[in-house]
Amino acid sequence: QVQLVESGGDSVQSGGSLRLSCVASGLTFSRNYMGWFRQVPGKEREGVAAIDSDGTTIYADSVKGRFTISQDNAKNTVYLQMNSLKPEDTRMYYCAVGRALLLRPIFYNYWGQGTQVTVSS
Repeated sequence: QVQLVESGGDSVQSGGSLRLSCVASGLTFSRNYMGWFRQVPGKEREGVAAIDSDGTTIYADSVKGRFTISQDNAKNTVYLQMNSLKPEDTRMYYCAVGRALLLRPIFYNYWGQGTQVTVSS
């Protein structure tokens, strides 16, 4: 059974930083695509960043240069380092396991429960 557990969400001031973590179990971590998504209640889930087993990464335009996705295969963990946070980054953040290096939720099969990030101005 695949399980994903996110952590690291918090409330920060604009310009601050956070690092989100997602620990995966029940899958061969290094053979999958891992992604971070975010969502405001009532709106569609938005792709933020994704990484493949070779370390190739993609990012949404809104976070390029500010967010960095990385993974530690030995720890079955994927990270999202978020710098220069803005109030519009306030969302619930989810990690997911997918089948392609894309930022569309339809390509992801398993999801964590989410961790809340709140950025105040």
